[in-house]
Amino acid sequence: MTESKLAPGDAAPEFTLPTADGGSVSLAGHRGKRVILYFYPAAMTPGCTKQACDFRDNLDQLTAEGYVVLGVSKDKPAKLATFVERDALTFPLLSDPELAVHKAYGAYGLKKLYGKEVEGVIRSTFVIDADGKIEQALYNVKATGHVASLKKKLGLS
Repeated sequence: MTESKLAPGDAAPEFTLPTADGGSVSLAGHRGKRVILYFYPAAMTPGCTKQACDFRDNLDQLTAEGYVVLGVSKDKPAKLATFVERDALTFPLLSDPELAVHKAYGAYGLKKLYGKEVEGVIRSTFVIDADGKIEQALYNVKATGHVASLKKKLGLS
């Protein structure tokens, strides 16, 4: 299986996905804004909770700088709603149970887990510019410290 990874300058794959609150979000709906789109393996697991809370805690600064933050996982909307409520998350979480958007972004495929190669969600973050082009494509990111390192890359720290 060959995974297609995105690179700066590529067009960001379009999507419309259901949200935790029963609505839906599309990338096209954010044209004109910069989007931080991040993929995480599973709602309410320790690493994913840490990462989501980091985005929540930095959201005011990211929003003030013109960014929209969107989180995507394979979890169903009902589980995402529990995650949003439990951790007071203040940005949209999107549900991609068929993994179509994960695969379009190269955020699903072979990865190393405890020294073994397994197929699964690759924790990834994409910065998409106002015209819908990939500005940054970060694969295999660490949950802890990721937002701080992303802010540094964006010149915001």
